[in-house]
Amino acid sequence: MKASQLALLVPFVFAACVPKPHESLPTVPSVDLKKYSGRWYEIARLPNRFQRDDARATAEYTPLPGGKVKVRNTEYRPDGHQRSIEGEAEPVVGSHNSRLRVQFGGIASLAIPPAEGNYWVIELEPDYSVALVGTPDRKYLWLLARSPNLPRGKRDRLIAKARALRFPTEKLIVATWPTNP
Repeated sequence: MKASQLALLVPFVFAACVPKPHESLPTVPSVDLKKYSGRWYEIARLPNRFQRDDARATAEYTPLPGGKVKVRNTEYRPDGHQRSIEGEAEPVVGSHNSRLRVQFGGIASLAIPPAEGNYWVIELEPDYSVALVGTPDRKYLWLLARSPNLPRGKRDRLIAKARALRFPTEKLIVATWPTNP
């Protein structure tokens, strides 16, 4: 390959290495973190590297002084094994708590959350009973509810919203909870 041909390729190679900006993702106008606190059940989610596909999870949020939130996620495996991880969430300035930067301890602490946050509240029922949470790159999505059983119509409506926002909903994993979790 001649130097002149190589010079023509450089911009394309460079462009392939530069992260692409993500499409805008709307969030709810604001979140009252005191109302949001408490236990949430995972109803559905996109596959990810930190949860087994055959597991389901809960998330517990507890307000901390200074506006931060303690986060405790617990994974429940079919064999009865459980594992938990704790971290902290900090609201992104100017987001009215609808975008949070969540960071966990241990090896997970090596992943630094982006400045715009890695936990965006996309939909939230007025009574804080159901939430749809994702990331602007569309790699992560969770449908959460205060109860392990969400009526199918409500679940389908929220999944349709996620699909309209260009999340790959065909990959969703739907959690199966026992009648008394």
